[in-house]
Amino acid sequence: MKRLWHEFIKGIFSENPIFFIVLGLCPTLAVSTSVNNAVGMGLAATFVLVCSNVIISAIRRLVPDKIRIPCYIVVIAAFVVIVEMVMKAYAPALNRALGVYVPLIVVNCIILGRAEAFASKNPVLPSLADGLGMGLGFTLALLIISAIRETLGNGTLAGLSISHRFEPALVLSLAPGALLILGLLMGVIKWARSLRS
Repeated sequence: MKRLWHEFIKGIFSENPIFFIVLGLCPTLAVSTSVNNAVGMGLAATFVLVCSNVIISAIRRLVPDKIRIPCYIVVIAAFVVIVEMVMKAYAPALNRALGVYVPLIVVNCIILGRAEAFASKNPVLPSLADGLGMGLGFTLALLIISAIRETLGNGTLAGLSISHRFEPALVLSLAPGALLILGLLMGVIKWARSLRS
């Protein structure tokens, strides 16, 4: 039980895919313009991470080394198709907002990296905990970045106007603003960690 908790919690804090491992930056920069988009992308990636980690861990001894990466991609792609179809059916506006970034989950470095580095070498339960922790860590990072960008860049939060008393910094709505916020957050996190040690 202790190991499962460790595998889960590391993806949220000590090995957060965006803030510490610095993977998955393309969708992070693209979809973190609003909290709604961040939640949608985070949930989609978490679902794919958890399901693909479980399946890859379960079949890890059956897949020959020479074809393991193509097999992993097929497994991941199957879950991405499920996510995309569910989004198109039940959340078409979110599907349009996320655009090409949902199908690109197939080749997301976080998901492929966890499949290769963790799920292919560990049993099912730790792989499930790892996928859930990494997915929630990715979602949390997206939420933090998007909340800052949407609030300061648009004057809204989750699409609701929060203030009419300041002029939004429109640069934060663009990709350079995303890089600026991400860099500042990473710097603050690194500074805070250095104070604790």
